[in-house]
Amino acid sequence: MQEQFGTAPMFPLIMKMALPSVAAQLVNLLYSIVDRIFVGRIPGAGTLALAGVGIVNTPIILIAAFAVLSGGGAAPLAAIALGKKDGERAQKILGNSFFLLILFAACLMALGYAFMRPILYTVGASKDTIGYALSYFSIYLAGTFFVMVNTGLSGFLNVQGKPVRAMVCVLVGAALNIGLDPVFMFVLGMGVAGAALATVLSQAVSAFLILSYLLSGRAALRIQKKSLRPDREIIKSICALGVSPFVMSSTESLVGFVLNSGLRSFGDIYVSALTIMQTAMQIVSIPLQGFTQGANPVISYNYGKGDANRVKEGAMVMFGVMFTWNLVLTLFFILRPGIAASLFTQDAALTSCVEQVMPVFLLGMTIFGAQRASQNMFVSLNQPKVSLFIALLRKVILLVPLALILPKFFGAMGIFAAEAIADGTAAVCCILIFASRFPKILAAMQKPET
Repeated sequence: MQEQFGTAPMFPLIMKMALPSVAAQLVNLLYSIVDRIFVGRIPGAGTLALAGVGIVNTPIILIAAFAVLSGGGAAPLAAIALGKKDGERAQKILGNSFFLLILFAACLMALGYAFMRPILYTVGASKDTIGYALSYFSIYLAGTFFVMVNTGLSGFLNVQGKPVRAMVCVLVGAALNIGLDPVFMFVLGMGVAGAALATVLSQAVSAFLILSYLLSGRAALRIQKKSLRPDREIIKSICALGVSPFVMSSTESLVGFVLNSGLRSFGDIYVSALTIMQTAMQIVSIPLQGFTQGANPVISYNYGKGDANRVKEGAMVMFGVMFTWNLVLTLFFILRPGIAASLFTQDAALTSCVEQVMPVFLLGMTIFGAQRASQNMFVSLNQPKVSLFIALLRKVILLVPLALILPKFFGAMGIFAAEAIADGTAAVCCILIFASRFPKILAAMQKPET
């Protein structure tokens, strides 16, 4: 399959690689969606329980971001190395990435258990929601290593041209989660804790499937004992390129902290509404994340090979697909916010709140596919500095200050409007940056010999 990266027609090749990854990410999204659907229907406590689980999403995103730091930086570097026919370096990159994942998992679990209650209060828990948040997070945290493996190593299956295998690993775990959720939550009466336990067990199964392949002789790139030895230069390269997707993911946690903390002062119902709307955003954005997992190895391989024409073709495919998908799905949720609300709650007041604020919250996201395409192209082309700036622009430079300032003038609606303004402004800026820098990158690439 890797040989086809440099020869097969670009659009069919990217779609062949990306569609299984998109399917895997959609299935992976079911982990959180199914949890929230069942949690929102807990008799007599659904709205508060949904707020509690939504609050836990903030530290969960931060945990996953460290997996993205390793895997998001390492997988493109491995693909570039394979494009240069340097299999030994690609092998070392995989081993050092796995070493980082183990290290991150151990540190995050220790910190999470040591400071669990202060963390949850800091990110927006109230006296009414803290119990639900503690029940969910205390169990979820035990599966940190499994989350690290699933998020950080699945990209190496795509690098080896095995997107279907990556999809199956996720699909098996998600199917198990869907089956276990109602059993643990309602049949066994575990409530929110049951949702967390179902997720941990499902993640463990997916992680086992990924590791069993990467440790076997069937894999072109394998996890080997000798490649686990830390290499300072390789780790530095992984972190330099991975810091951009890390910032993009981890700042979601920062944003969750700012938004939840701000909305808490207006009432827990707004925190519950935010949980529903962020899930709608995930339905739009997570398939795009899957698309980039399939497309990035192809683009990185051709960048390593020095084929500027194929890199340009890949960029056109990435922008066309990501912008169109993002626009269509976002418009759907803007025009039909009640559909999203009805999935998670039967509370009329919460449904009305979502219908009021979702069109404002998602407005700027209509063109946000352009930013995601720009950033992922820069990651694929080993351009860490500009990719990092793009990651910081939307959330740290724009969204956080706006979310702190606008509520002083517009109340709770100012917090939701901050998201829209930041998304739209960041997308326009990123289009301009990409239009300026991408031709220079293509011009600087070494053309293949004829």
